[in-house]
Amino acid sequence: MTQAPLSAPLDIGFDYTRSLGPTLSRFVTGLAQRRILGARGADGRVHVPPPEYDPGTGEPLTALVEVAHTGTVMSWCRQPEPLAGQPLQHSFTWAFVKLDGADTPMLHAVDSDSVHTGMRVRARWADTGGNGIRDIECFASEEAEPAVEPRDADEITMITTPIHLSYRHSASPEESRYLRGLAEGKLLGQRCPACGKVYIPPRGACPTDGVPTEEEIELPDRGIVTTFCIVNVPFLGQRIKPPYVAAYILLDGADIAFLHLVLGCAADEVRMGMQVEAVWKPRDEWGTTLENIDHFQPTGEPDAPYDSYSGHL
Repeated sequence: MTQAPLSAPLDIGFDYTRSLGPTLSRFVTGLAQRRILGARGADGRVHVPPPEYDPGTGEPLTALVEVAHTGTVMSWCRQPEPLAGQPLQHSFTWAFVKLDGADTPMLHAVDSDSVHTGMRVRARWADTGGNGIRDIECFASEEAEPAVEPRDADEITMITTPIHLSYRHSASPEESRYLRGLAEGKLLGQRCPACGKVYIPPRGACPTDGVPTEEEIELPDRGIVTTFCIVNVPFLGQRIKPPYVAAYILLDGADIAFLHLVLGCAADEVRMGMQVEAVWKPRDEWGTTLENIDHFQPTGEPDAPYDSYSGHL
């Protein structure tokens, strides 16, 4: 009986920290002070937010001018069901707002379900500053939103922006059989009927010959380190203390290597040609994932000769 392909939600996220440079640093510092700055271009127009270079001449823009907290809605689009991380967690409207004193509109949220072109709005400021454009929580009706005074804030030269992506990945039928095999402690590849190469994970077709790869091959959990990298730099969310090794491992009988960890020895002892074997997690922790293999470790056998894996680098 044919099983349906596997699918699962995937969430990818990290905090991106960047240096702002002179123009954006002044803009972001102004926001922390509850001031909105624009850049005056060579043609006299004021751009908000300020670009670093003139859109007409390409010259650096250094003349920043302060504009008002109030403005006019130029165009808009409803957001009836907000997503995580958006400015408001109830229905709102995205709008291009041209602030008084500016010549170009800026995109932001308006806390209203009855926005119309020409509507007058005022910035609503967040309680805390230093978060860039998020210092403006949203815009709201000019009549309903009270005016606020500037506040003191130190210069901001770096800013951290959270990046997040959520989507659903559907595996191919071949990948699904490979993943279900992992749940049984098997490493399943596929052989090309034309060139005879064995691919793991299976791809469904040979990238060289373009023909379907239907013959399934169960591979051993032993192989050779082809290339590797010693990770010395710590980063957010790291589960292993550096230094450690990420290596491409060519399983015995396979023609393509895959990436995994090599532990069980000092990082500087790992080398090309080292023979390794899989260390599986306890069976009650297995799922349909390559993480069932915790890592690979040296077998202690002599290194494989270079010509046995050089064609797979």
